[in-house]
Amino acid sequence: MDSESSEPKKTLPMDVLTIAGVHPAVQSPKDLLEQCELRTQRRSGPGGQHRNKTSSGVFLIHRPSQIVGEATERRSQADNRRIALKRLRFRLAIEIRSQPKLDTPTDPIEASLRDRYRQILKRMNDNNEDKPAVLALLLNDLYTAGGQTRFVAKEWGTSTTSLVNFVRSVPAAFAWLNRLRDHQGMKPLK
Repeated sequence: MDSESSEPKKTLPMDVLTIAGVHPAVQSPKDLLEQCELRTQRRSGPGGQHRNKTSSGVFLIHRPSQIVGEATERRSQADNRRIALKRLRFRLAIEIRSQPKLDTPTDPIEASLRDRYRQILKRMNDNNEDKPAVLALLLNDLYTAGGQTRFVAKEWGTSTTSLVNFVRSVPAAFAWLNRLRDHQGMKPLK
């Protein structure tokens, strides 16, 4: 990118899994679970011989993409299922791109998320249930903009620093963004 450019690059570089429609990380947990296969498994873990002696390990496999979220560290299957779903949503947010709409989102759920979190990314708690969905939308926009954070920050009504800090709060997403920028010939973010 030349420094004088006022438009984001239109080249969509990396090999990514792209889907049409609503991003799976944006869907409600109930709708996402309908697209998943639940598998339980006995797993050994820390804590000695009494830990995970039942089928408490949970694996959620997103059937359309075959991306897996797993949790085996708790003794409770319900706790592991909740954790596995959260991990799956973050993996989907990072590994899948949906058809992004920088200008006007067509899906009401996406539009609602953009409106709700516009200008307040820096205040989003790590335990916020919407964080994977917002991350997915941001990464879609960053992919469309060729990794140019200033264009996406402007669309979200926030500073570039706030946007980068939000993405940095999920290390795998930050690594993905730097791979995208490297592919575009830009310097990595620190």
